[in-house]
Amino acid sequence: MPDWPALLAFDAPVLETVLRGTVVFVAIFLLMRLTGQREAGGLGISDVLLVVLVAEAAAGGLGRSSESLADAILLIATIIAWSVAVDAVAYRFPRLAGLLKARPRALVEDGRPNRRLMRRELMTHEELMAQLRLHGVTDLDEVRWAYLEPNGMVSVIRRDGGEPDGPERPEMP
Repeated sequence: MPDWPALLAFDAPVLETVLRGTVVFVAIFLLMRLTGQREAGGLGISDVLLVVLVAEAAAGGLGRSSESLADAILLIATIIAWSVAVDAVAYRFPRLAGLLKARPRALVEDGRPNRRLMRRELMTHEELMAQLRLHGVTDLDEVRWAYLEPNGMVSVIRRDGGEPDGPERPEMP
C-alpha cells in the first residue's frame, strides 16, 4: 500500500524546484536557439524542448528515484509555464518574437543560394539541392524563393508559379 502523504509531499523546497526548472529551461532554450533551425526536424525548438524536459521531469515521478510525485508535478508545471510564457511574450510583443522564436529565412533568392545562411545552418549545396528536389525542383534557376522555415523544413516558391508542394508522386498505371 503506498504511503500517500509521503508521495504527495514535497521532498525539495518548492522555490528550489521552480528555480531548477527555470534555469534548465532557459539554458536549453538559449542553446537550442543558437544551434539553428535545421536541428529541430519537423518541430519547433520550443516543441522539442518541451517534450524533452517534460519527459525527463516525469521520469523522476514515475520511477522510484523520487519519493514525491509533488516534486515531479511542480517541475513539469514550471516547464510548461515557461513554454507558454515564451509563446505569450512572442505573441504580445512582436519585436521580441525575433529573439524568442525562429523566423523563416531566405535560403534561395532568385536562383541564388544564401551561402551565409547555409554556413550558419551547416547546410551543404548538395543538401540544399536534395531539399529542392523533394519539391520537384532540379535547377536553382527555377526557384524564386526558398525559405528555411522555423520548424527546419524548406518551403519553395517557383519562378513559374508552379506548385512544388511536396515530393513528386509517380503516376499510377
